[in-house]
Amino acid sequence: MPELPEVEVVRRGLEAHVLGHPIRRVEVLHPRPVRRHAGGPADFAARLTGRTFTAAHRRGKYLWLVLDHGDALLGHLGMSGQLLVQPPGVPDERHLRVRFGLADDLELRFVDQRMFGGLAISDGGATLPPEIAHIARDPLDGAFDDAAFVRRVRRSDSAIKRLLLNQSIVSGVGNIYANEGLWLARVHGERPGSRLRASDVDAVLAGCRHVMMQALDQGGTSFDALYVNINGQSGYFDRSLEAYGREALPCSRCGTPISRVTFMNRSSFFCPVCQPVPRRRRQPGNQAGNQAGKTRQAIGRQLGGATSFT
Repeated sequence: MPELPEVEVVRRGLEAHVLGHPIRRVEVLHPRPVRRHAGGPADFAARLTGRTFTAAHRRGKYLWLVLDHGDALLGHLGMSGQLLVQPPGVPDERHLRVRFGLADDLELRFVDQRMFGGLAISDGGATLPPEIAHIARDPLDGAFDDAAFVRRVRRSDSAIKRLLLNQSIVSGVGNIYANEGLWLARVHGERPGSRLRASDVDAVLAGCRHVMMQALDQGGTSFDALYVNINGQSGYFDRSLEAYGREALPCSRCGTPISRVTFMNRSSFFCPVCQPVPRRRRQPGNQAGNQAGKTRQAIGRQLGGATSFT
């Protein structure tokens, strides 16, 4: 699945190539990608024809293109979605789903093999579509509140990796970048937030931000030929990963083989030396039971060795 840097690369491409070009025609070639538009494919096409994209924004992994008169075209790439700008004469892609014919004979194409992604018109959504108002800001957002994130994490008993993947707390950190950020911070993904120091949480956030900025500079992380940016080019940051996908390979810091475990139906990769597995806390009930056992043994010794009571 495209992660935040890939989506930001696409947003920048849209900003550079489609703004200010009136939409001359819209063809919905398959209804599923516009399933979230209540009016259906015909209404979707009619409402966009003649409009102009004026800005391109992103919140987490969601994109929206602002339309004149204050509405927006909201999009999510899902597992395999692509937004491609093509010049005249380029043959249709095999999984082309929606075509926007722009001025100057350019085409903006939404291509999606698996069709988990989609497009919809967001009424009045120019500033922030209400459909995604619940999505938190991401670490690359200039308005992201680091201190509030640290407080939120340290109040929670959930595992830090689970919190990183919670889009209502921080958006855009997918499985790949969570693994990499935790490796950089030397923090195991199953450590509860409440058992982390503020400096630990700061380090995790800084690690995620660092690896995402690196990926953005290199065009994103691509393991799947389905992901390409707006110019049809794949990302290459996968060559620089330190933990994700490196099971049994040596950690570049200490040489210990990288381990892989299943966490939240995903694969987690970590160095067992640099990121030690957290020790389990004893349950209160077990502690009480252990204390009761010690008390019985002490009484038994006082009574001459008897340790069985009814």
